[in-house]
Amino acid sequence: MSNQSAAKPVVLLAEVLSPATIEALGPDFDVRSVDGTDRPALFAALADADAVLVRSATKIDAEALSHAPRLKVVARAGVGLDNVDIKAATTAGVMVVNAPTSNIVSAAELTVGHILSLARRIPAAHASLSAGEWKRSSFTGVELFEKTVGIVGLGRIGALVAARLAAFDMRVVAYDPYVTSARAQQLGVQLLSLDELVAEADFLTIHMPKTPETTGMIGAEQLKAMKPTAYVVNVARGGLIDEEALLEGLKANEIAGAGLDVFSAEPPAEGSAAAQLTALPNVVVTPHLGASTDEAQEKAGVSVARSVRLALGGDLVPDAVNVAGGVIDPYVRPGIPLVEKLGQIFAALAGSPLTSLDVEVHGELNDYDVSVLKLAALKGVFTNIVSETVSYVNAPLLAEQRGVAVRLVQDEVSEEYRNVITLRGALSDGTQLAVSGTLTGPKQIEKLVAINEHAVELPIGTHHVVMLYTDRPGIVAVYGQRFGEAGINIAGMQISREAEGGQALSVLTLDSPVSDELLDEVRDAIGADVLRQIEITEI
Repeated sequence: MSNQSAAKPVVLLAEVLSPATIEALGPDFDVRSVDGTDRPALFAALADADAVLVRSATKIDAEALSHAPRLKVVARAGVGLDNVDIKAATTAGVMVVNAPTSNIVSAAELTVGHILSLARRIPAAHASLSAGEWKRSSFTGVELFEKTVGIVGLGRIGALVAARLAAFDMRVVAYDPYVTSARAQQLGVQLLSLDELVAEADFLTIHMPKTPETTGMIGAEQLKAMKPTAYVVNVARGGLIDEEALLEGLKANEIAGAGLDVFSAEPPAEGSAAAQLTALPNVVVTPHLGASTDEAQEKAGVSVARSVRLALGGDLVPDAVNVAGGVIDPYVRPGIPLVEKLGQIFAALAGSPLTSLDVEVHGELNDYDVSVLKLAALKGVFTNIVSETVSYVNAPLLAEQRGVAVRLVQDEVSEEYRNVITLRGALSDGTQLAVSGTLTGPKQIEKLVAINEHAVELPIGTHHVVMLYTDRPGIVAVYGQRFGEAGINIAGMQISREAEGGQALSVLTLDSPVSDELLDEVRDAIGADVLRQIEITEI
């Protein structure tokens, strides 16, 4: 048992995670625990770790990574990544994953809670009644019915807020420069400029990422332009609303109140604008509770556990933050293993080092985000030609270190197939190489459809031999006999030639690998210009 256990990848839990998280990891890992805030203990435990799971208390920085030679993935069971050094992890070839959608429902519901609390003055009324007072007339509120809610940022959380507030028969308007009018129409939302939105909103809620551009985007100018009866809500990131300006605006009665779950510094420093905001009677505050539900915590843990399984299995992880691509459309996903295999074929056929690579995507895939296919191509190209484990994280770094320029080229032209993907590269000896593939039929069979100018159509298997020779009678019989005598069965074959007596390309699918000695014998027997064996490593 100990040998089996030792062979299992080690997954380190640096903080307490739910039983469901451990269950989602499954039985294939050696799951260990450590107190991530105890740095010496963390460093010692990281020595054997293939993956580490953290929440917010454990800091995974360059120093921690230096103690983790086997580490492949850092998983943060939550949304923010302030405690993980993403740049250092990427340099080390370590994938970083989080759970970006785990808290979206909780955050949207908390937003609605803040809006209702402000509209009906629930916290203040509760405090008054708890103090033994009965002051019904002091807590007259407003209805949400037919009021205008302005949503700044119509992403996943903003869209959920829009749907929930539409059920209150509110007019929903939004500002988001990256959302099309068609998408807004689908959500039943009217797009406005930010100036128009702040002037019309009875309730303004912000759901933007925190960047230099968005920090303080609701400032003194915007607050002054709002109705004096309006309220602002921020459950997204501290500092999106300028706290100094908000404090002054509330004191000057420029707006009616605010609901805040997040602050620029947490907890707010004594005497700061944020601390003063928490003491105002027309401000509803909560201590960063956006993800603080049982369901969100559970979703976060289970989500990153699944990502760890994918990462340690060598699969693409959609929630990896240091990998381009993000969520992958179901129409694009079947192309990932195809392109990885095309990359392996390309590398096997390349007669000299690669200097540049174009990943060409032709056909209907042109309408989708196919950036992940560039990563898949690089992973395939390097899988069998470098000593280190190749991942979607370090494949671009391997290309950069080798001076390989990589481009993604897309167009909608594909004459014979719905989609064709071509890897076209320049080699250091001045030659070029291109391999193309597609998926065909209801079972989406992976097929090789071209090598350079030679058209073929052959399902991609595990063992292939590619031969380029001068076309003449009897060649197939020669290599067929040699393979047969060696007990090598030819399971499939495609021959392509440009003209009679010209260059012919033959691609064989074999049931077993071929020895180097036999390859040399066949090469000499047919006078092959190129004869290469391709062994596809299963993805």
